[in-house]
Amino acid sequence: MMPSLFIAHGAPLLAIENNDYTKFLNTLGQNLPRPKAVVLFSAHWESKVQQVSRVEQYSTIYDFGNFDPSLFTIQYPARGNWDIANEIEDLFIKNDISFKNDTTRGLDHGAWVVLRLLFPNADIPVISMSVNPNLTPDEQYKIGKSLSELREKDILIIASGGTVHNLRALKWADNGEVDSWALEFDDWLARNLENWDLQSLFHYDSLAPHASFAVPPFGNEHFIPIFYAMGTADNNPKATSLHRSFRYGNLSHSIWQFG
Repeated sequence: MMPSLFIAHGAPLLAIENNDYTKFLNTLGQNLPRPKAVVLFSAHWESKVQQVSRVEQYSTIYDFGNFDPSLFTIQYPARGNWDIANEIEDLFIKNDISFKNDTTRGLDHGAWVVLRLLFPNADIPVISMSVNPNLTPDEQYKIGKSLSELREKDILIIASGGTVHNLRALKWADNGEVDSWALEFDDWLARNLENWDLQSLFHYDSLAPHASFAVPPFGNEHFIPIFYAMGTADNNPKATSLHRSFRYGNLSHSIWQFG
């Protein structure tokens, strides 16, 4: 059965950097079983109703500014897959989850940066999915759970975001030191993911140390994709940390495998 993944997409600069994290993602893509398609939930696509892309050929969205100009020349011309989009919609109907189709939106950097590092040839079909930060964690988990059987069909499900993501706290003059509050929050998260303690995880905002700083109210869209990814492995509740590092003092580069 194909695993599901939560992958931190970091800053857009990852697309042109050669570091330990980008090398790890390159290697991960080479070692994964080749998926029939990728279903990707991105922190950078927010919507009040779940969106399912029905795009034949994706454009590349540059949803950032003030970065290296070469980033704006990168293309990731992935194709969609309407048959798998149909499967997703059937599963949502079966599980009483409201959704809408999107036929125009391209891939934002939360999607294409990760996909390009994993699968640089853009030769695997992609179904892009939105996230809804206004839902409760258990509702986000339920959306993921409704798609769990896709993993039995060689479809890789990825949730792209970041476990610690507070842009106001970043230290761009990176000296390699990691803020203690970021480590404490991420350690708490790791313990509860490995124990699959949903009750604690669903109440992370009141139970986890430094939660309001690690996952600020204005930026929880980067954290909540982890619940979508977990839900897809509800029938095999196992969480494995594949990578953890930090940039800019506290921005997490973490990868979790579920299932």
